[in-house]
Amino acid sequence: MSVIDKAFSSTGLLANAITGFSPRQAQLDMALEVEKAIEQRSTLIVEAGTGTGKTFAYLIPALVSEKKVIISTGTKNLQEQLYHKDIPLIKKALATSAQMALLKGRSNYLCLQRIDEYQHSRGQLDAQTLHDFVKVRTWANSTQTGDIGELDNIAEDSSVFPYVTSTVDNCLARDCPKFEECYLIKARQKAIDADVVVVNHHLFFADMALKDTGFGELIPKADVMIFDEAHQIADIASEYFGESFSTKQLIDLCNDVLQCYRTSLTDVKQLGKAAEKLQRTCQDFRLHFSHDTERGNWRDKARVTNIFNAFVSIKEDLDFLYQVLKLNVSRNEVVDNCFERAVNLLSKYDIVADIEAFGVSLWYETTRRHVVLHQTPLSIAEKFSSVVKKSEAGWVFTSATLAVNGGFSHFADPLGLTLEHTLMLDSPFDYEQQSQLIVPRYLPEAHEVSRPSALAELAIPLIEASQGSCFMLFTSYRIMNMVAEILNGEIDNPLLVQGQMTKSTLLTEFIASPDAVLLATASFWEGVDVRGDNLTCVIIDKLPFASPDDPLLQARSEDVRRQGGDPFADIQLPQAVIALKQGVGRLIRDITDKGVMVICDNRLVNRPYGAVFLNSLPPMKRSRDLKQATSFLTSLRN
Repeated sequence: MSVIDKAFSSTGLLANAITGFSPRQAQLDMALEVEKAIEQRSTLIVEAGTGTGKTFAYLIPALVSEKKVIISTGTKNLQEQLYHKDIPLIKKALATSAQMALLKGRSNYLCLQRIDEYQHSRGQLDAQTLHDFVKVRTWANSTQTGDIGELDNIAEDSSVFPYVTSTVDNCLARDCPKFEECYLIKARQKAIDADVVVVNHHLFFADMALKDTGFGELIPKADVMIFDEAHQIADIASEYFGESFSTKQLIDLCNDVLQCYRTSLTDVKQLGKAAEKLQRTCQDFRLHFSHDTERGNWRDKARVTNIFNAFVSIKEDLDFLYQVLKLNVSRNEVVDNCFERAVNLLSKYDIVADIEAFGVSLWYETTRRHVVLHQTPLSIAEKFSSVVKKSEAGWVFTSATLAVNGGFSHFADPLGLTLEHTLMLDSPFDYEQQSQLIVPRYLPEAHEVSRPSALAELAIPLIEASQGSCFMLFTSYRIMNMVAEILNGEIDNPLLVQGQMTKSTLLTEFIASPDAVLLATASFWEGVDVRGDNLTCVIIDKLPFASPDDPLLQARSEDVRRQGGDPFADIQLPQAVIALKQGVGRLIRDITDKGVMVICDNRLVNRPYGAVFLNSLPPMKRSRDLKQATSFLTSLRN
């Protein structure tokens, strides 16, 4: 019997380490395939249904191999769980002395240089930011890691963080007076020395695209790359292989120039004037876009005269700031850094200004205060597959949702991966007994004004039967808020609505209130794990097709059309299937869980493509009768 076979047996390492462990054939099958991929330095794609135990199925072969391993996750939550919970358990069970490291992106670490800079000029900060700054300062005296995730007494979106963390742009690197004490450098050094490094997809691809420095030493040295929550990586990789230019980058540069002018270069008045002028121009540029956040086609927007003129003004003012900085190069490290950033931003400006470029999508998105312009390649297959080949490492891609209609092409093709080694493992859960899938009849169409009230009316008896413990997942904030408003006056259950508080607070409140109802959009469709009686009913408002107005989707669709393909079948449908599988995956998380999944979209049963969705979902008992759902839910409470 091999080491892997023994580890997963009824008397093996896992059985000794975990109370109540029982061997699962699917878990062992996956572990043996991962072991093979590591030994043969090949590529493996695995869909492991919920409950397979995929985390241990890749961790044990990875640790047993005694090779340098990088594990990349889609969310910080999973990253933390792996590092603080799962890996220590496996490490203890295997009695290995392998070194572990957790590496996050730069913005997660305190920058000692920046906190010092702003310590001397707090007058620029508003009252709330100053209050948070004092909290950071106090914490800075005691932290060992500098990981700002430790700051649980400051809101996640606090405006203090840009003042106390660095970006690739404003980091002084080896010229920094605090270089020897830098928390980011220490975290990276620990990662370089470690046997197993846990990162996230954004950091992995930022490094691969050479957008960051230092971390690049890790990837060539790794013998094994494991991607959990791998269904996200094609979009993330595209983002990092492209370019972006934002008013936030410009305003951050201006803030640092003004800080330098006020503290060390007070004799150069032009510096202050140039930075303030560019700041105003950036703010004016944002006013040309809708007040609400939006995404759109930058090629079209750039042809609107007043927007084009405002965009040209940014170039003129950025060029003026560049000229003033150039005259002051070598006076100190901060000025030199700002000069380099201005050069870099001028080059990025030229990239997004070229609206006739081929093979790329040019799109914009706005936040409350800023505009971001993106140039994204339509295909990264060649680039990514060449990285995989050159690495001569074993690559494992896994998720509970990778396959569409029984195949992996939708996942593999955009990344240029071969389908030589694939594995599809069904969930061990008895969906037939544990769950029901309901597709209600007679609902108004998505565009009809009566839709929100119909959704609320449908939800009320379900909420009553499940006594709360219900998720309502939406594809649109607008519909979510309309349904929330109606339910607010109709039910007594605590109503938790996304946007009212942070995601983690919403989840904590939901679990703490057994009769709560949670209404949420995209970010709750995946990576949320609520077990047992806390969640017995999930209602999904409609099939999660991407908006046809999405500029990146439009560009990719046009590219597929040019190559003789069908954008709906090749892009839109597979993406929607994966998203729906993620949403459905919220319901049954354990062998004892039971519940009802309600999908309020007739297209599942009256359109030919509905079969693709149904074939990709777990084998739940299906019905169109809501009374069956309420009876099932009521029986769970008796």
